Amino acid sequence: MTDNNAITCERFLPHPPSAVWKALTDPELHARWWAKGDVKAIVGHRFTLDMGNFGQQPCEVTEVDDERLLAYRFAEGSLDTTITWTLRPENAGTRLILVHAGFHLDSPMGRQAYEGMGEGWPHVLDNLATLLGQVA
Repeated sequence: MTDNNAITCERFLPHPPSAVWKALTDPELHARWWAKGDVKAIVGHRFTLDMGNFGQQPCEVTEVDDERLLAYRFAEGSLDTTITWTLRPENAGTRLILVHAGFHLDSPMGRQAYEGMGEGWPHVLDNLATLLGQVA
């Protein structure tokens, strides 16, 4: 699940890429499975994710390929990491690959975030799968 300073999680979702993409890029749906924020699939778009006890995390979209790839800088000014969502059509569903990269493992905050998010991301993807089962 982890590689050097990156966390990688992969999940098959029995929903078409369009449904998964909508959950990743629609602010209302996004808030239901992960965090509130004005996420949009537009390169250069800046938004903030409300991470509850972990505060407001500024983000900037860096790469978009509709229904295939969404990447954004996450927690600019603190963690300075990158989250990349890759969607691959597979049979009647979607293979979703999440890569959260760029953790500074030589800093206590970076190491703690890496370890915490390494454990947390699978649960976040469970939340996404649950949401898709309700709305797709």
